[in-house]
Amino acid sequence: MITVLSDKNIPVLCRLLETDSKSLRSMNGSRRNSGSSLVSSSSASSNLSHLEEDSWIMWGRIVNEWEEVRKKKEKQLKDLVRRGIPHHFRAIVWQLLCSAQNMPIKDQYSDLLKMTSPCEKLIRRDIARTYPEHEFFKEKDSLGQEVLFNVMKAYSLVDREVGYCQGSAFIVGLLLMQMPEEEAFCVFFKLMQEYRLRELFKPSMAELGLCMYQFESMIQEQLPELYVHFQAQSFHTSMYASSWFLTIFLTSFPLPFATRIFDIFMCEGLEIVFRVGLAILQMNQAELIQLDMEGMLQHFQRVIPHQFDSGPDKVIQAAYQVKYNAKKMKKLEKEYTTIKTKELEEQVEIKRLRTENRLLKQRIDTLEKKGPSQFSEESVLQLERELVQARLKDAESQCALKEMQDKILEMEKRNSSLPDDTNVARLQEELIGVKLREAEAVTGLKELKQQVRNLEEHWQRHLARTAGRWKDGPKRNTLSELQDELMSVRLREAEAQAELRETRQRMLELETQNQIHSNQLRRAEQESRCLQERVQALTSQNKDMHVQLQEIKRKQAEIECKSKEEVMAVRLREADNIAAMAELQQHISELEIQKEEGKVQGQLNHTDSSQYIRDLKDQIEELKHEICCLKGQRGLPGQPTFDGIHIVNHYTGGVDDAYRSSDEDGAAPPQQRGRRLIRLHPALGDSDSEEDGETLRLTVPQNNHKSTTV
Repeated sequence: MITVLSDKNIPVLCRLLETDSKSLRSMNGSRRNSGSSLVSSSSASSNLSHLEEDSWIMWGRIVNEWEEVRKKKEKQLKDLVRRGIPHHFRAIVWQLLCSAQNMPIKDQYSDLLKMTSPCEKLIRRDIARTYPEHEFFKEKDSLGQEVLFNVMKAYSLVDREVGYCQGSAFIVGLLLMQMPEEEAFCVFFKLMQEYRLRELFKPSMAELGLCMYQFESMIQEQLPELYVHFQAQSFHTSMYASSWFLTIFLTSFPLPFATRIFDIFMCEGLEIVFRVGLAILQMNQAELIQLDMEGMLQHFQRVIPHQFDSGPDKVIQAAYQVKYNAKKMKKLEKEYTTIKTKELEEQVEIKRLRTENRLLKQRIDTLEKKGPSQFSEESVLQLERELVQARLKDAESQCALKEMQDKILEMEKRNSSLPDDTNVARLQEELIGVKLREAEAVTGLKELKQQVRNLEEHWQRHLARTAGRWKDGPKRNTLSELQDELMSVRLREAEAQAELRETRQRMLELETQNQIHSNQLRRAEQESRCLQERVQALTSQNKDMHVQLQEIKRKQAEIECKSKEEVMAVRLREADNIAAMAELQQHISELEIQKEEGKVQGQLNHTDSSQYIRDLKDQIEELKHEICCLKGQRGLPGQPTFDGIHIVNHYTGGVDDAYRSSDEDGAAPPQQRGRRLIRLHPALGDSDSEEDGETLRLTVPQNNHKSTTV
């Protein structure tokens, strides 16, 4: 029966806990009859006032609504368990975590105690060694030792394959510190069946070997320097970690620390042992690397257990920083199973060969002791058949050797055709392995050939002896037959040795393949890491180049804006210059018109007219000078300007000559008489093509017409 907790019955629970602790301490009461008590044996000495009310309420609600919490709030429940289960809730929470409440086997417990177990002597011997300093177990024939014996005896009867294994008593002892023996028996039964403990405690302890293999692989991957140091010192993992897995740290660390780890083990299983074990090695790596084997053993036994006297929170936090890949652990389990299967097959084969060898030796000894006996010619025929078989095996060995040499040649050709360094290295390693196997095969073949030669010599001597067998007496014939039998025994022994060498050769080949595969895997991991680093570098470089591209685009946009502004400014200046030149040209045209009108009408006399003409010429020269200055300001000297106006004067001579030729030319049409043509276009070097610039025509009338055509 499990007590249901709620907010209202917390005081009642406190009284129940106190009452149950008193009944637990009573030497007169039986632990088996304590009913539904779920508290610790040491609860009487604990101070309930130290427990905060909110913690009681929270765990009370969890226990009261267990199924709903387990299904919907599993992650939050795990976090709470990792922080530690309150002492007075451990009994009921442990039962709920492993679903050990109301088990049918609980009803069989009293019947099991009435039976006799073959493991009782072993259990009695180890009872005194279980928690020898704990108050509940240290007294001989005390209540603690009695209930511990009962639980261990009952389980040895339920599971006869496992029986009793040393170390399991520490787990049962911890359970008995928290709950009565019936509940402890049910919880221990669940742990053995569903938490892999049964496989750990089997006589073969195959599961413990698997845990050591997995844990050693984690050390090799995550703590390579410490792994190399352990290998150099021949410091095997089982020398310090086997007790961690068998007793869940109960024999290696203080009880408060181990109990906190056991809380998490009840919730998450053996994963916490791997995590905490690797976290402990990480925290002590620097010290362990400096020690030899004996020093490391002393460090594990004396230094590490006292590092966590202040509490396990630090190591638990470090444990969940450890990388634990469940898929990889499954893969390691398959690898370990394969390795053990092969080792078992090889052991069976070696055992068979040893058995045959022993039988042959016994037969030889029997023949030597037996003396002369009667034999028929069947033994001779048997010897001949065995000799034929030996020669056939020799031929098969030679064929196998030839095939191996052909494979070596083929691999050498393939190696020469592959320029890649990785492939070359891999093929070289494979070639080394093949050559090792070839050397072993050659050695074995030589020994077999020598044995065959020895057998042939013995056979020839046997034929020589048997040639006059019927002429000899019966004693001599009997001796010869005995020698024939001895020869057959030797032949079979040689065959057994050949098979043994073949097995060794196969073992060497497997080891070579394993080494090659390990090297290939290591190279693949290195290539993967290099590729990842390269991808990261290229990604970073791509980001930098993207930033640079954005900056270049921004600068290009600024330069284009500035260029457009400068072009607009140049065009504005060009328009201003064109307007100024047009005004000056208009002024020149007006002056020339005034000069021409004065000359035609004869308003001035000859002297005044000449002076007036000279003044006009001076003004014209000044204006032309100003035009030249404007042109000089707009372009570089010695280079044609692209934004100025080039004025082409189409007069053939000076100003007066141009006027005179215009007056004297009677053939000119009236509309063109006395007119001047001014052409304006951008100066593009020496070219005056119409398509390189635009032409500006200015027509100035000679008479009183004031209009100007552009």
